[in-house]
Amino acid sequence: MSIVNFSLTVPLIDHHCHGIVRDDLSRSEFELLATESDWKEPEGMTIFDSPFGVTVRAECSSLLDLPRHSSAEDYWARRSELGQQEVVSRLMQNTGIETLIIDTGFRSTSLLDLSEMSSVTGADSFEIVRLESVAESLVGKTNADSFEEDYRAELNRRATHAVGFKSIIAYRYGLDFDPTKPTAAQVREAASDWLAAQDLVKPPLKHPTRPVLSEHGEVQDPFKPRLDHPVLLRFILWEAVLHRKPIQFHVGYGDSDIILHRCDPTQMTGFIKATVHSGIEIMLLHCYPFIREAGFLAQVYPHVWLDTGAAINYTGPSSQELIRQSLELAPFGKVLFSSDAFGLPELYYCGSLLWRRGVGEIFGEWVDQNRMGIDDAHRYLLWFAQGNAQRAYNLAPH
Repeated sequence: MSIVNFSLTVPLIDHHCHGIVRDDLSRSEFELLATESDWKEPEGMTIFDSPFGVTVRAECSSLLDLPRHSSAEDYWARRSELGQQEVVSRLMQNTGIETLIIDTGFRSTSLLDLSEMSSVTGADSFEIVRLESVAESLVGKTNADSFEEDYRAELNRRATHAVGFKSIIAYRYGLDFDPTKPTAAQVREAASDWLAAQDLVKPPLKHPTRPVLSEHGEVQDPFKPRLDHPVLLRFILWEAVLHRKPIQFHVGYGDSDIILHRCDPTQMTGFIKATVHSGIEIMLLHCYPFIREAGFLAQVYPHVWLDTGAAINYTGPSSQELIRQSLELAPFGKVLFSSDAFGLPELYYCGSLLWRRGVGEIFGEWVDQNRMGIDDAHRYLLWFAQGNAQRAYNLAPH
């Protein structure tokens, strides 16, 4: 089998993704989920006229019984006619994803949970626990003196069935954080300040319904706790290190909640150095436009891994260039696949297809030019697709 054909059929482990929306969507809800932006498109513009939108109309249309490159209006009309559940079924059964490693940090009744995701996709599902969400769940149940102990107990409970953790410190502070572990006194003082600030933000007896579907932009209910204290963000990271499980870090590309230059993964080199012998794996997610920086870190440090995650979907026709960058320097045993899909089956389908096609064509080019042997190409592609994730997360092979 040619390497290109092999890449299109190899089973995948999606090592970082999220739940799918369970109910039908309005077009405005769909368009919000189809971008990292937390802003509505200006009048007369649509997300279908973007690299991702062009890819959706090119690649998903035929699965909805439409011609390739259907118009935005035709695609949306047909999608609405079929309904969310049918679209999920048609697209997900064609992804070839056999295992989902799901970040459950953004909890909403609008999203399918772990068991429901397995049921509708036929894939095995495993949980990633978001560290900041654990702390936020303690508001109203803890105090400054007991926060450290209460967080530790709750993380221990949540970690029992999880295969790893995720930190969004890139959103809440930046990756240029102090790498040292805070003292108990520092944690207590920080918890006092943070919890007191939450008490100041009390909702009125009634307040308007607010968005619940946007994950990356964290379109927040202003009355929902938000952990952004730099000392506590460091504390929860070091608590996770004690569990010796992989820790995923959002890196680079995201929405307007981040300051991009502070999301360069080399900014967290101090923490990476400090955890070399800790027993954890550091999983760098997305990485655009810092893919080469992430590749450097994966080469230099034994416990650093990377993917190109969300950026593949949103660069659409240009995504092969990002995949190529991820293969420039990083050891092939450190590169993984993820879709970072949230809410929409289109993100799962397009993310997996673009990645498969990109890796297959790059390796096919190298094989044709006699720069890589065909056996190596098959072996490495298997690593990227599933083997590396199995090793990182200690999963049993299928």
